Amino acid sequence: MHLNSRPVAIGARLKKYPSIQTLGFKPNFQDYSAREQKLILNTEKIYYPTAFYADLFNAMGKKTFPSFHTYKFALDKIKQTAIFNMLDIPHPETKIFYGRKQKQNILKSFAFPFIAKKARGSSKGNDVYLIQNNEELLRCLKHKGPAYIQEYLPIDRDMRIIIIGKKIRLAYWRIAAPDNFKTNLSQGGVISFKPLPQKALDLALTTALRCGWDDVGIDIIERNNQFYVLEGNMKYGTKGFREAGIHYKKMMVNLIVEEKV
Repeated sequence: MHLNSRPVAIGARLKKYPSIQTLGFKPNFQDYSAREQKLILNTEKIYYPTAFYADLFNAMGKKTFPSFHTYKFALDKIKQTAIFNMLDIPHPETKIFYGRKQKQNILKSFAFPFIAKKARGSSKGNDVYLIQNNEELLRCLKHKGPAYIQEYLPIDRDMRIIIIGKKIRLAYWRIAAPDNFKTNLSQGGVISFKPLPQKALDLALTTALRCGWDDVGIDIIERNNQFYVLEGNMKYGTKGFREAGIHYKKMMVNLIVEEKV
C-alpha cells in the first residue's frame, strides 16, 4: 500500500489526473520541495520515474513502473538482440558491424536483400531500410554508428502485442500498405483486430517477463509457421487503443490506482 493517499509519479504522462500525484521531472533533486523529497524517498513505488531517475531508484532498491529494465532497453536494438540471443528467444538472424570494414564483413554474412536499421534511437519505422544491392548498402553505411543488419523475412503483416504489468492489454495485426515492407502505422500500415495465434501471444508475454519489461509493445512476425520477436517498443503508440475503444490514459490511471502495475 502507498504511504500517501495517492500514487506518486515523476513523469508528466498522467499529470491531468488528480488521482495521481505528479511531481514533474527535476534533474536537481534539491529543487523538489522538502515535502516532495520526502514523498519520493518514502513512497514504496514511483510511477514514470523517467530514464534519469529509474537508474537511481534501481540502485536504491526502490520499485518503479515502468521497470528499470524497461528503460534500459528502450530504443536500443543492440541490447535487445543480445538478450534475445542469450535467452534463446526466436529472433531473425541479426548482427552488428563496427569499423571501416563494415561492408566487407556484412556481405560475408548476408546476401541481398537484407534489412539495415539504425541501432539506437529510432522508432516508428524510421531509419529502417531494405537493402537490395551494393549501391543501397554504400548509401546506408554513410550514416554514423554501427551497422545493424538483419535477415529479410518477407511478410505483409506483423503482430503488435502490448504488455502492461504482467498481462497482455491489447493485441492486433499491423498490415503493411501496398508496396511497403514496413508495417508501422506511421508508415501507412493499418490495424486489424482479427484473433492472433496463441503461440504469438504466449511468446510475447514470455519475452516481456523474461526480459524484465513491464510496459512494452512486442512486435512478432510469422514466417513458415515459425514465430520471431522483432523488437520491444517501450515508446509504443496508442492508436491501437483508440481504435479498440480504449482510453489509454484512463486505463493507466485505473491500473495504477488499483495497484495492478
